[in-house]
Amino acid sequence: MRHPAASDWPLIARLQGWESRLASNLAGRGRFGVALYEFFRFGVKQAWACLFGGLMCALLLGTHWWYPKDAFLARYDFLTLAALGLQAALLALRMETWSEARVILIFHIVGTGMELFKTAAGSWIYPEASVLRIGGVPLFTGFMYAAVGSYLARVWRLFDFRFRAHPPLAATALLSALIYVNFFAHHFIPDFRLLLFALTAVLFARTWVYFRIWRDYRRMPLLLGFILVALFIWFAENIGTFANAWRYPSQSGGWQWVSVAKLGSWFLLMIISYVMVSVVNRPREIEPADAASGPDAGPEMARP
Repeated sequence: MRHPAASDWPLIARLQGWESRLASNLAGRGRFGVALYEFFRFGVKQAWACLFGGLMCALLLGTHWWYPKDAFLARYDFLTLAALGLQAALLALRMETWSEARVILIFHIVGTGMELFKTAAGSWIYPEASVLRIGGVPLFTGFMYAAVGSYLARVWRLFDFRFRAHPPLAATALLSALIYVNFFAHHFIPDFRLLLFALTAVLFARTWVYFRIWRDYRRMPLLLGFILVALFIWFAENIGTFANAWRYPSQSGGWQWVSVAKLGSWFLLMIISYVMVSVVNRPREIEPADAASGPDAGPEMARP
């Protein structure tokens, strides 16, 4: 079975022969073998989807531990140039598509706009000096937002997303606009995030996302998917603050875990990110035959 993403990423196509042999070998061992193979395949797909974000986190940690303190080029400027170089290398090696690069650019612009306001309001700071910056915002920071967009764009294709009862794009676009406005407005008027949480829950309450790890589609509530990705971003943010890439007021005396309350902010940012990617990918309704397949589909799962 040819992976639907193989045409986008040639590396996947080159690995298909080896993967097919592994799948046939494990599938021949019954349900346990199938489950083991799907677990392996799920992890590999997630790692591939996280490629850009994972490399950015590695850059943050690597420069935190080993970047010379007295280097001519400021660490933040090195991160900006390294992120640009990483982007160029991924495109040249065809490990990233031009459509993903466009998504990353859009997220970079949206994220930088938010950063400019939030740093001016004192929500967090970038404690190190740099030249490549706008106001108090080093230019590498936009790539951290872009990593979220890159992940969503990749995971959508890798798992061949389908949906049931997905809300209209006009409604989700309005919700994301309200969320984005609230990120700014709550500094001047009451914070309406509780209302936004409620609106999100109502809008996506009936929505299921179907994802294909191998042969068959699995499903989960889309809201749960949002929560899990927000949790993942929160862990990544802790890596960023540990690496002193940015710092919250509560961390002025030394590093500590980012408040769990920030999960709410990342959940809302996830909605904005998801809606932006969904405008490009356009959610597709699950076919009845595909929705009926699953772990109880019998021998069909183990086809070579």
